[in-house]
Amino acid sequence: MRNPFKRSGDGVHNASGGSYRYSRPGSSNKLIIIAGVITFVVIIVVMFESVVVVQAGHRGVVLYVGAVENRVLGEGVHFIIPFAEEVVQMEVRTLKYQADATAASNDLQEVQTTIALNYHISPSQANIIYQQLGADYANRIIAPTIQESVKASVAKFNAEELITKRATAKDVIARSIANTLGARNIVVETVFITDFKFSQAFANQVESKVVAFQKYLTEQNNLLAIKVVANQTVVQANATARANVAKASGESQAIRIITSQLKQSPDYLQWLSINRWNGQLPYALGGTGGVPFFQLPLARQSHTQNQTQNQTQFR
Repeated sequence: MRNPFKRSGDGVHNASGGSYRYSRPGSSNKLIIIAGVITFVVIIVVMFESVVVVQAGHRGVVLYVGAVENRVLGEGVHFIIPFAEEVVQMEVRTLKYQADATAASNDLQEVQTTIALNYHISPSQANIIYQQLGADYANRIIAPTIQESVKASVAKFNAEELITKRATAKDVIARSIANTLGARNIVVETVFITDFKFSQAFANQVESKVVAFQKYLTEQNNLLAIKVVANQTVVQANATARANVAKASGESQAIRIITSQLKQSPDYLQWLSINRWNGQLPYALGGTGGVPFFQLPLARQSHTQNQTQNQTQFR
């Protein structure tokens, strides 16, 4: 009996002339291995795309097929829909922005200054900031806000007021910046403003006024010193006048007392002279009254005799 199937080098032939492919066992195993590797790689890729890590100090903004979702991812590991969702990380730590600004004062003086501020975005509103402003929000909103706030605030002050009321002007600028950025979910922590710079002509004018004012203060101090000296002189003169009046009044009263005593006792003046005599005699004596306060006994006796003789002769 003849075999209906006949083996050839590349397959099996039947009696009717048809053929069947012959597959070796080793080829099938290779296909299984390749499929397994591909499946494993796909699983790894899917898992990798499904997991996202939000770094410290950041928030994750979730995009679903390019659209911003209404959720914000915090720090750590999160699972998302692979190939459909994407996470953009937004930093919420304190950041610094600095910009130069130029404005005109109320009296049309050009003013230049430098503004530096510390800020951070609102963590819960990171998706809104990304949706409205994008990741480059600092250049889009902070820079023009600084320029407009400085122009609007400086225009409220004269150039001299920006110098004399510098703290007030800085507070006005800082509040304007904070209010504008706060409305866009950007929190301003501190605002630093350097000194206002003016044109050279205005600086020279201010310097001249300062010098003149200092001279005025010096003259005022000199006038005040002169006034103090004059007041002291007047006080001294009044004191001297009162002292002289008191002295004259005392002498007048003393004279009245002495006159009253003389009327009552003619020898009071001699008694007063003797009490005030220092006990020293003069070097020369002349006349009958050589001693100033009293007469010597001999001189007094001779004088009495002369008076007696004169009276006798007259009789």
